[in-house]
Amino acid sequence: MTGDESAAIDAFERLGLTSYEAKVFIALQQLGSGTARDVARTTDVPRSQVYSVAESLEERGLLAVQQASPIRYRPVSIEEAQTTLRNRFEREQERAFDYVEQVKRDSVEEETQEDIWTIRGRERVDDRVVDLVSNAEERILFGTRLPDLVTPALGEALESRAAENVAVTVVSRDEGVRDRLGSLEGVTAELPPTHREDDERSGRILIVDDDALLLSVVDDSGGETAIWSSGSLFASVLIQLIEASEEIR
Repeated sequence: MTGDESAAIDAFERLGLTSYEAKVFIALQQLGSGTARDVARTTDVPRSQVYSVAESLEERGLLAVQQASPIRYRPVSIEEAQTTLRNRFEREQERAFDYVEQVKRDSVEEETQEDIWTIRGRERVDDRVVDLVSNAEERILFGTRLPDLVTPALGEALESRAAENVAVTVVSRDEGVRDRLGSLEGVTAELPPTHREDDERSGRILIVDDDALLLSVVDDSGGETAIWSSGSLFASVLIQLIEASEEIR
């Protein structure tokens, strides 16, 4: 077997054929048509195996069987074989990715049933904040002491929800943050309670409606870690505790 032939057989295997199927198909292309004996003489496929291999190729639409004595096999044209294998590949690809998409949907559905999630990294926290804000229906409370955590996407999301009559409040002791977000149409900016002035590790807090919450901390190197929960008893209870704590103090 030459290197080119070996490479071709490997390629056919990647397209879904077995090694024997690839060898019989190539042999019949060389012969034009032939019996099991002819094929066995041309390849290293045992004659006893040629019959079952040919039957499999017929089922794949890659050869035709002439009911003669002895039985003869004729391959389809190269163009027809290309179309057949391409269609098969596309069907298998679609089947595979349909399953992956279903698994992903199931995973998302399971995620919503969990109570609390942890995410790490500034960009991932940014994305989660915008996602939670975008789903607000009644109210949003957002707080941060760090101007870097106020992204354009966040500003757009806050202003968009405010335009839909969602009550949006921003809390920050940083004047720049208050000015920037407070200038958005429909957004109210306030100072935080005085007892929080010494809080240097907090990153941001987000409360959406009464059932979604995100809290983050920023470490000394600037890395951010957040916990968040939505649509859970955990989120509802923690929101109540946070707001009760603010009122008591």
